[in-house]
Amino acid sequence: MKLSDLLSEDVIKIPLESTEKEKIIEEMIDLLARAGKVNDREKILKAVLERERVMSTGVGDGVAIPHGKAEGVKDLAASFGVTKQDVDFESLDDKPVRLVFMLVGPPDITGPHLKALSRISRLMHKPDLRARLLEAKTPQEVLKVIGDEEAKFFEM
Repeated sequence: MKLSDLLSEDVIKIPLESTEKEKIIEEMIDLLARAGKVNDREKILKAVLERERVMSTGVGDGVAIPHGKAEGVKDLAASFGVTKQDVDFESLDDKPVRLVFMLVGPPDITGPHLKALSRISRLMHKPDLRARLLEAKTPQEVLKVIGDEEAKFFEM
């Protein structure tokens, strides 16, 4: 499964309006809800915030991958946003976040959920990809940047 298969223009927001961790998480879930990918916003929000309390999903290098599994979503769903400014996400490297991927799924699909988290994490370790995503001005540009990177990745 490719990340570009999970993302679409209606679940990408540049820039995100919020400047606080919890509000960003809500904004990312709202993108999914408006796109019809989440049918119980509150259950998903609760699951993601509970996961966040266990350990920050600020994975380092300016990237956060808040995620959770709960009833309230039928299939694996993702959203992406770029913050207007640096945000304290209590990241593992103590650095602020600008790139945020949200990943949610139902409780019964652990394998695809973990595979998608791994794919996001691997792609976000590439400094040039992060730079191109920060420079993107539209959802279409984000999709192109990710699609181009995945095309290289899958050729290997």
